[in-house]
Amino acid sequence: MFGRAPKKSDNTRYYEILGVSKNASQDDLKKAYRKAAIKNHPDKGGDPEKFKELAQAYEVLSDPEKREIYDQYGEEALKEGMGGGGAGHNPFDIFESFFGGNPFGGGGSRGRRQRRGEDVVHPLKVSLEDLYLGTSKKLSLTRNVICSKCNGKGSKSGESMKCTGCQGSGMKVSIRQLGPSMIQQMQHPCNECKGTGETISDKDRCPQCKGEKIVPEKKVLEVIVEKGMQNGQKITFPGEADEAPDTVTGDIVFVLQQKEHPKFKRKGDDLFVEHTLPLTEALCGFQFVLTHLDGRQLLIKSNPGEAVKPDSFKAINDEGMPMYQRPFMKGKLYIHFTVDFPDSLTPDQVKAIETILPRPSSQLTDMELDECEETTLHDVNIEEEMRRKQQAREEAYDEDEEMPHGGQRVQCAQQ
Repeated sequence: MFGRAPKKSDNTRYYEILGVSKNASQDDLKKAYRKAAIKNHPDKGGDPEKFKELAQAYEVLSDPEKREIYDQYGEEALKEGMGGGGAGHNPFDIFESFFGGNPFGGGGSRGRRQRRGEDVVHPLKVSLEDLYLGTSKKLSLTRNVICSKCNGKGSKSGESMKCTGCQGSGMKVSIRQLGPSMIQQMQHPCNECKGTGETISDKDRCPQCKGEKIVPEKKVLEVIVEKGMQNGQKITFPGEADEAPDTVTGDIVFVLQQKEHPKFKRKGDDLFVEHTLPLTEALCGFQFVLTHLDGRQLLIKSNPGEAVKPDSFKAINDEGMPMYQRPFMKGKLYIHFTVDFPDSLTPDQVKAIETILPRPSSQLTDMELDECEETTLHDVNIEEEMRRKQQAREEAYDEDEEMPHGGQRVQCAQQ
């Protein structure tokens, strides 16, 4: 990260919080933190804000690298390069790691705080039939579990040593002076302990996990897709994600992704289907068979004497999607009708239709027709036409913007 070097005046507050001098030793820091932290612990009626400040100050000053940055560049340097100078760490975790547990007997309301592991999210593609009928899918996954031989300790003896490279923090901070007023700070996991803050000797490593504390395990999960579930709905398996020592195991989450169906479209609990009718069937009646998502054959037919208009909808109750967790209730099935008109008619066909569907009585006289001008109709793709006109308008506007505006304005004055 790049930034201006902070003023050196802001580098005494942490020492003042702990009540020690700037040349205090590590033992002095420990004694000061121990006394003040116990006094101000919230479980003992102390001030939570003071307790938080003590943990933040001790975390920085107990780490030689962070203390060096703080002494040279102050608190702002830590905030810019280290996420708030340790403010991201839980003050209760720092307290308990210092004391090796809760010195108040573990009965405090805070208790032991564990980091929560990340959730593992997998997309699960399903068909519309799967969501209509419900289904189950078995999936094989590989996850990390705590080594059973060493119980997640990583060593035969169950012991480990604090990493000397990072003083047990798991992180290292490097700083470079780029110029008289520019510094670069980088925080990265300690390469000696891989960010764990502890090391295990080669002789003491667990033979099963090789000191990694975790081993891979294959597991088969059965995912139950219930009737009526929605696209994007989540199915969660609590505590089935990767395990890690001193970590609350996260969840495995499957997110349903509905595949597009060639015939049916879904909107909530309703289904939509498109159907095209020839003009004859639209005027004289129709019937056709629709195969539903569960394989049933539905006979769809018009009422006697009914004419179907283009772009009209009709609905069938209780033939839509099952409602989630109420599968015996269903939405509607909507049928969107389009009518296929013939491209042209022969004179005989026109006469035959006119005998059944006579023209309106308001016909123009020959005299009125003589006063009119003849026109010619052309076929047109209206969407393409409007798009072309819009493009022409935008090009004309761009040309106007590019014209020079240096000409003198002419003003007219009334005499």
